[in-house]
Amino acid sequence: MEETRILTERDVSLERLPSVQPLSYEAYSLKGGYLGLSKAMDTLGPSGVRDAVKAAGLRGRGGAGFPTWKKWDMVMQQGEKKRYLCCNAAEDEPGTFKDRYLLRTNPHQLIEGVLIAAFTVGADEAYLFINCRYTEELVFMAEALRVSKTAGHWGLGSASGIVLKVCESPGSYVAGEETALLEVIEGREAKPRQKPPYYPTMHGLYGKPTVVNNAESLSNVPFIVREGAEAFQSLGSPSSPGTMIFTLTGDVNRPGLYERPLGTSLRTLISDCGGGIKDGLVLKAVFPGGPSVPVVPASKADLVLDFDTLKAAGTGLGTGAVIVMSEESCMVQVAIQYARFFANESCGQCPPCSLGTVHLSEILEKIEAGDGRESDITHLEQSCEMVKGRGQCFLLTGAAIAVESILSHFRHEFEAHVTAGGCPLIVQPVH
Repeated sequence: MEETRILTERDVSLERLPSVQPLSYEAYSLKGGYLGLSKAMDTLGPSGVRDAVKAAGLRGRGGAGFPTWKKWDMVMQQGEKKRYLCCNAAEDEPGTFKDRYLLRTNPHQLIEGVLIAAFTVGADEAYLFINCRYTEELVFMAEALRVSKTAGHWGLGSASGIVLKVCESPGSYVAGEETALLEVIEGREAKPRQKPPYYPTMHGLYGKPTVVNNAESLSNVPFIVREGAEAFQSLGSPSSPGTMIFTLTGDVNRPGLYERPLGTSLRTLISDCGGGIKDGLVLKAVFPGGPSVPVVPASKADLVLDFDTLKAAGTGLGTGAVIVMSEESCMVQVAIQYARFFANESCGQCPPCSLGTVHLSEILEKIEAGDGRESDITHLEQSCEMVKGRGQCFLLTGAAIAVESILSHFRHEFEAHVTAGGCPLIVQPVH
């Protein structure tokens, strides 16, 4: 039986991604495109849309899994007349390409989702915040916006009256943080705001109540409004309904983008979608949601991919970036790779972050170079614990979580580096 898809037409390998062309306005309309917007405006009204999304159980696909309807409701309850909606498609985390795929393949689906969400929360302006590196996708989106405006779906004088604007993200990890995103739109550097008091739902864009939703979250909305909450809930798991696009990378035979119901196991994704571990090697570890969530060892490969199951197991679904490591991967090198990433991506606003991420990298590099001691492993462990929760965004905590979780499960590899005076493994590149 053919699998039901909400977001994509088919799975795609990462190598084929640049060749995929967008669905036209005519083709999208034949599939029921923009009927959800009409239903929202003509039949359901703002409260009806919110209730439909609540009944569907849609949770944010940007990392935290927060119920989408709750974020909308927070803004709907604000007394301010002026409100905004921002679509976050700034993805710049290792192993994450799903927003790019949605922008590339079906921009009209995202436009419709943005319009429905903006209508629901009472925003007459909405911003599409798109990674500046997605040059071709930005071209596709500009054309889709032109066509949909001509068709009367948005703009001054249209039925919705909503104005859509594109703002390019500077292409940095921290720019995807919801308050840093607002800073960029307002014309400043991508530096997160202090929370509290600057929660976007209360003090967001230009000081007004603002909803910030991930591109994948908003791309689910037209299906829910058009087909109904029950159709959405028929897929996925009870606490995490629907599907998700998983970016499967690393040591697998078929790296790519796979839309699967939430509740699919890690093992199934790796074996059935990814074709198993490359070169016939054995699975060692997996980041189930990108490097900012704890890594899990191969013994936990039967965990299912949904928000609550992974949280209970001490990790998280994150952005759905499933990064796979084989038996030939040196976990110290993996830790260095991601510690360096976070150090490079720090905006420098918070001294604990700019200094702490570099410090973690330096300890790891000392161990990898063969100059480490047992005390350095203890120091690394203590440093991770000390910096978690500090800074104005999650970046420093994400770095500490990545390193700490690798050390927790693979401490013996760190100890082997100290004993051997360097890496004792025959190492293949880690992706």
